[in-house]
Amino acid sequence: MQMNFKDAEQIKRLVLIIDDEFINRELLGGMLQEEYRILYAVNGKEGLEMIRESASTLSIILLDLMMPEMTGYELLEIIKADDALKHIPVIVLTAEQDAEVRSLKLGASDFIKKPYESPEIIRARIMRTIELSEDRNFIQSAERDELTGLYSRAFFYEYAEMMDRYNSGMKTDAAILNVEHFHMVNEMYGRQFGDKVLISIAEAIKEYLAETEGLACRSEADTYFIYMAHHDDYDGLLDHVNSKIAELSKGLHLHVRLGVYPRVEHDIEMDQRFSYARYACNTLRGNYMRYVAYYDMTMRERSVFHEHLVNDIHDALEQGQFKVYYQPKYNVQGEEPVVCSAEALVRWEHPEYGTIKPETFLHVFEENGLISILDRYVWKETIEQIGRWRKKNITGIPVSVNVSRIDLYDEGLPDYLMDLLEDNGLGSDDLLLEITESAYTDDNTQFIEAIENLRQEGFRIEMDDFGSGYSSLNVITTMPIDVIKLDMRFIEHIHEDSKALLVVKLIMDMARSLEVPVVAEGVEIAAQYDLLRENGCSIIQGHYFSKAMSAEEFEEEVLLYEEEEL
Repeated sequence: MQMNFKDAEQIKRLVLIIDDEFINRELLGGMLQEEYRILYAVNGKEGLEMIRESASTLSIILLDLMMPEMTGYELLEIIKADDALKHIPVIVLTAEQDAEVRSLKLGASDFIKKPYESPEIIRARIMRTIELSEDRNFIQSAERDELTGLYSRAFFYEYAEMMDRYNSGMKTDAAILNVEHFHMVNEMYGRQFGDKVLISIAEAIKEYLAETEGLACRSEADTYFIYMAHHDDYDGLLDHVNSKIAELSKGLHLHVRLGVYPRVEHDIEMDQRFSYARYACNTLRGNYMRYVAYYDMTMRERSVFHEHLVNDIHDALEQGQFKVYYQPKYNVQGEEPVVCSAEALVRWEHPEYGTIKPETFLHVFEENGLISILDRYVWKETIEQIGRWRKKNITGIPVSVNVSRIDLYDEGLPDYLMDLLEDNGLGSDDLLLEITESAYTDDNTQFIEAIENLRQEGFRIEMDDFGSGYSSLNVITTMPIDVIKLDMRFIEHIHEDSKALLVVKLIMDMARSLEVPVVAEGVEIAAQYDLLRENGCSIIQGHYFSKAMSAEEFEEEVLLYEEEEL
C-alpha cells in the first residue's frame, strides 16, 4: 500500500541544507526543525559526500547555487547523472531569476527565492515537493519490473493503449516470448544464474525495440510481453535473444519460443490480444523444430472451441457427461500375462461435439486451473466403482488415477483421498497415483514433501510419461517413486529403430538397478510386446491387450474373465 506524505505525518523526513552562508543555513533550519531532521553542509563538495552517505533516507536537498569548491550547478549535474541519486528532489536557493531555467534543465524541482519568503510558504513548497517526489518514486517502483527494468504488466497495458491512441493508423503486433522448461536452468545452475538469463533476454528485447516502435514487460517468471509496430518476421528478435543467452554460456541451449498475434484488432481488449498471442505460443510446447507461431483463423476457431469447453465443464460435471473408462495393465513376467491393475481414463460425451478424448481437453483445463475439479470427479467415480466391484465379490485389482501438478499444492489431498476410500470400504492399496514427470521438476522441495505425505498413507506413486522431460535421470534418483511409466513415444518405434530400442534398454537396466518396476503404455503390436518383455519390462498397457472400456465392459471382459481363468 502506498504511504504518502499525509499518511505519515509523524515521520520526520531528512532534509539536507547546502549553503556556504551560516545565517542562511540557520534561518532555514529554524523554519524546518520542528517537522524535519536537518543535515547541514557548507559547500557542494561536502554536500555531495553527505548525499552519498544518506541517499537512501534523504527526502530533499535545499541547494544554494553560488558556493566555493563546488557550485550548486556542478552538484546538480553530478546528481542528475547518478542513477543512485537522481531520485532525490532538489530545491534551489537563489536570488537570481536567470538561474531558474538553467537549474530546471539540470534537474531542479523548485525554487526558494532569497531573501526568504514567509516560513509557511517555504514549508508548503518543501512539503509539496517531497510529496510529489514520493508519489513519483512509488509509481516508478510499481511501473518497472525490479529484476529486468522492463515495465510491469499493468503499466505495460496502459502504455500499449496510449501507443494505440497516438498512432491510430499503425498496424501493431502483440507477442509473447517464453522459455520452455526455464525452471531447469534454476535447478541446474542456480537462481542467480537464472536471473542473469532473464536479464539478458530483457536486454535483447530492449535493444531490438530500440530500432522499432514498441514496448515490453516481464509478465511473470520467464514470460515477456511485447507490443510493437507490425513485423513480417521475428527471426531477428529470436537470433538476438539467443546470442545474448550464448554470451552467458556457450553450452546453454534453451528453447525460446514466440507467439504472435499479428495486425491486432484494435477494438478488442489488450488482455485478449495477448491471450491470442499466448495461445499461439503454447502451440510450440515440445516442438523443438519451430520457434515462432502466429495466431490465425485456424487457431481462433480452436481457441473458441477451447473456450466453449472451459465454459461447459461445470454443466458437464453436473450432468455426468464425463465418463470414466478403464484400461487393464498386464504383468508379463510370468508364464502368461495376468491383469494386475488398471488405469482410469476419462472421456467427455459432449452433447454438441460428441465423444471428446482427454488429449483434447486436459491441457485446456490445466492451463485454466480447472483440472483439479475434473480430477476429483474422476477420483470419486473410480473409487465408488471399485467399491461396487468389491461388494459383488469380484476379484479386486488396484486402479490408477491421474494426479495433476495443481492437486499437489493441496495439503488436504491425502485426507481427501483416504476419506473417499474409507467411505467405500477401501484402503490406499486399492488406488495407484500417476503423477507426470513435469510435475516433479517444478518445485522439488514442495513436491517431495507432498508425495511423501501420500506415500505415508500407503499410496504407491507411478511416474507417468517418464522420459518426456529434461530431468528424467535427476528425478528418478531423487524423487520418491514406486513405479516408472514409460512415455509412449519411446515405445512407438522400438521394433524398427535400434536407437529407440537402445534407450528403452538403458531405462530398463537403470530401473532394475534401482529396483523400480517399469510400465510400458501404448503397446500396439506383438513386435513391441516381445521386445519389451525380453528386456525386462514388468507391466504392459495398450491396445495389444485391450482398449479402454466402460465399467460394465471392464467387469464382463476383464474382471469376470480373470476370475473364471483362476
